[in-house]
Parts: sequence; structure tokens; C-alpha cells
Amino acid sequence: MCCTLTFQSFSCPQFLSFIYTAHSFIVLSSQPTKLKSQLTNSNCMINMDHQLKWRMVILSTMAIILAAANLVHGVDELPATVKPIVKIVKGKKSCDKGWECKGLSEYCCNSTISDYFQTYQFENLFSKRNTPVAHASGFWDYHSFITAAALYQPHGFGTTGEKQTGMKEVAAFLGHVGSKTSCGYGVATGGPLAWGLCYNKEMSPSQTYCDDEFKYTYPCTPGVSYHGRGALPIYWNYNYGETGDALKVDLLNHPEYLENNATLAFQAAIWRWMTPVKKHQPSAHDAFVGKWKPTKNDTLAKRVPGFGATMNVLYGDQVCGKDDDESMDNMVSHYLYYLDLMGVGREEAGPHEVLSCSEQEAFSPSSPASSSSSSSSSS
Repeated sequence: MCCTLTFQSFSCPQFLSFIYTAHSFIVLSSQPTKLKSQLTNSNCMINMDHQLKWRMVILSTMAIILAAANLVHGVDELPATVKPIVKIVKGKKSCDKGWECKGLSEYCCNSTISDYFQTYQFENLFSKRNTPVAHASGFWDYHSFITAAALYQPHGFGTTGEKQTGMKEVAAFLGHVGSKTSCGYGVATGGPLAWGLCYNKEMSPSQTYCDDEFKYTYPCTPGVSYHGRGALPIYWNYNYGETGDALKVDLLNHPEYLENNATLAFQAAIWRWMTPVKKHQPSAHDAFVGKWKPTKNDTLAKRVPGFGATMNVLYGDQVCGKDDDESMDNMVSHYLYYLDLMGVGREEAGPHEVLSCSEQEAFSPSSPASSSSSSSSSS
């Protein structure tokens, strides 16, 4: 049998096989001994002349184009599911599920996010993000979200408690994200709630958001603007500095990284969700899943675990403690919409005092928001 490479009319399966064979050949070409063995076993004589090498370059380029096409059409290139490792650590069952929930954690024994939230659901939630009028068209995708989430699932993000609790937390987190990155309005096609992830940065910043009070810890870089960027938009030099320190990325000097890398943008947002803004306060995660136990003072301030408390943690009196706040209502609406689309149902969101923060006193009155100083990244 002779390995003659010609371009003919291929069916889809033949074309995929063709590309796979070419890719295998390219890999083997870096291993001369193995390549010789493979060619001898197949009784195939190939003259590795200049022309054939160029054919291999063309084929590898075709393979890259095909992979890019798969990503555009929503084909996930996630690692295969591995068999969980289960051990007893300090008397507790702990698990390691490979790439998505790695490192022997009790949370990894529960359902992981990809078990209940997949590409088609992400597409449903953010159905208008790649339309021509969207300002970040082509930027956000499921792969970036699930890759970022994998870093925090061993710590309970989307993996705390039963599957429904995880689903509700993902809907709550994305409810914040969708609201803060939306370009939807009342008569927008698909409705105002279908336009989350329309932005990845503030389009017309009114200032550079440099606070010289932090010049010794997080000094502003000359010529750099610290306007809103990311999935939960970050503002101000000190917030970029703190987030960069946590993620080990130089965001203080290069805040634009958040508008150039969707995985990093999601990672920064999930880190903020999982991390208390101040000591002796809960994280948004803890406030939502019930790990935070309100004190007597919290009870007097009408602060209770739930979605309302997540808004209190992240935005304080910018949105909470007001009878009617448009930004708060918008976040609640996105959360309820996502619960419906994920199959949980808005009836599982809880009563008004859990869902809203309109009657809650802020955890830190008049303090700057941890991740955003405005109700939308588009402002």
C-alpha cells in the first residue's frame, strides 16, 4: 500500500480521518525511530523530500483551521473525564476528579459544574453575546468559563452541597456577570436579559480611576487607565493590584489583560466571588450557599444568607438599603431568568428578603465597591 497524498472530494468522516492521519504523521516525524517502525509495519515507502514536508505543513495548517472552526461552532475541547480518586482524609471523604476538580477535596465528591451546566446552557443564557452589535463579540465562551471555574471547584464553587445548590450558585454568579456586562434594553431582540456578556470593558471611561492614597502599595502606572474590565468589572488601581496579587498576574501594570483573555476575566470574577472583601465579612460564595452564619448584629441589620447578601457583599450601599434600586432589580432579574433557563426554576430563589437586599444595611456603609464603581461596564 502506498501513502499517496492527493486532494479529492472527501466526505466529512473521510476528511476528519485524513486530518487525523496527517496530525499523527507530524507527531511521529519528531520521533524518527518510531516513525521508521510505523512506516515499515505499514509497508509504506515515503520519500521525505522537500515537497512532502510542505504537504505536511499544509495539512497541519488545515488541522488548525478545522480546530478553530470547531470552537466557533461550540465544539468543546475539554479533557476527557477521568475516574475519580477517593480517599479518606482526616476522617472525611475526599475526591479528585482530574482537570475539573483536582486536589483531594470534599467538594470534588459532589457534582461538578460540567455535570449540570454545559455548552448549550451557556449559549442559552448568553444568546446574544456574539451578535454583530455586541461590543465583545467572539470574546466570551463556555470553555473559558469552565476552565476558570475548575480552579475554584475544589474550594466549593458550584460544588457545595447537592446538585441544585451548585446550579443555583452558578446561576447567581452568572446573574451578577450578565447584569454587569449587558447591553440589553427594553425592546432589544430576545428581550433585555438575553444580552449578558455583551461587554468586556467600559466603553467610555470618564476617568482613569487612579487613587493616590494607595501610591505606596498599588501605585498607578503612568499612562494606564483602571476603568472597568472583566466579567465582574474591576475598577481602581488598588482593586487591580489586589486581584493581580491573588492571581499572580501583573494587572496593576497591565489591566488590559482582562479584556484580552476571557479565562483570566472569569478567573478574576470567580476569585472575587469566593473571597471576602474584608476580614470578618463573608464572601459572596459563603453568603449564598449558607456557610456564613449571621451574627446578632447581622440579624438586626436584616442581613440573611441568599442572593440579596451577595449584592450586599459585592456592592454594599451602592445598591442595598434602598427601597427601589434599578441596578439591584436588574441583577435579581438576571438571576431569576438564568434559574429558569437552567431548569431550576425561579420559584427556588426564595422569598423576597432572601432574594433582595433592599431592606439590608450594608456590611460596610459608604465603602468603595470591591469590583465595580458603577452599575454597568458599559457606562
